[in-house]
Amino acid sequence: MQQHALPVSGAAHPLAVCRYLPPAGTAPQGSVVIGAAFGVPQTFYARFAQWLAGQGWAVSTFDYRGQGASLHGPMRAVQANLHDWARDYDAVIAHAAEALPGRPLLLVGHSLGAQLPGLLQEKHRVAGLLSIAAGSGYWRQNAPRLRRLMPFFWHVLVPASVRLCGYFPGRRLRAVGDLPRAVALQWRRWCLHPRYSVGAEGQGAERSYAAVRFPVLAWSMVDDEMMTLAGTEALLALYARAPRRIERIAAQDVGARRIGHFGFFRDSFAPTLWPRAAQQLAQWAQADATAASPA
Repeated sequence: MQQHALPVSGAAHPLAVCRYLPPAGTAPQGSVVIGAAFGVPQTFYARFAQWLAGQGWAVSTFDYRGQGASLHGPMRAVQANLHDWARDYDAVIAHAAEALPGRPLLLVGHSLGAQLPGLLQEKHRVAGLLSIAAGSGYWRQNAPRLRRLMPFFWHVLVPASVRLCGYFPGRRLRAVGDLPRAVALQWRRWCLHPRYSVGAEGQGAERSYAAVRFPVLAWSMVDDEMMTLAGTEALLALYARAPRRIERIAAQDVGARRIGHFGFFRDSFAPTLWPRAAQQLAQWAQADATAASPA
């Protein structure tokens, strides 16, 4: 594993990026960038990234500015919003593409990591997005138990805690994780709008999502405690002109008791779901290589 401090235009500090490479002597078949969920450090994805590198991929993980190893100083001092996090994603994609030119680049997006690609500037570099447990964050499309808590969460807890602390203290509240002030308040706007990011941000965001042409496959977990199928359908609808589809995955189908919102990335799924993901990435890589070949 290689660690990089990646400069990003407009950011006060570099991003913490980790690259996992195939065994020596193995030519990578392409690049994979893993986009993290809200409040989840890149270390959570390390085992999957290591495994994927062992299958012949050059894999990059990263922490958005103000998160994980990309946090420099107190959280209340972090100046970042969700558009900045999309620029962080862009920077890692560009870094991965330039490190392995001429090879396909794929995204594995967990929750937020599958929402932000619609706002990327580096869309042209991407050959496919595997969306894991992701959907619109519109609160009425949350899973039932979570949905009951959302009016208090968005109308009382988030604004009050941000005003008091200067950031969202999610770790203390056992909700999501610590988030920069502007990220938390922008996410709140998104989650209160029926069309989520596109509705909250307007026509510019809608055009950005509509400009996506790479295929999007969403894996919707039947036992996801946060995201519903309706939420996943709503997210994919934002990628209006992209080839897109949803696959529902039940824990019993892969011999497990539970998958949930976070389970896919646990190494207990290395024998089952991880090879299935690698197969999908390889199919996209092959399709991309075929399309790029001269007739």
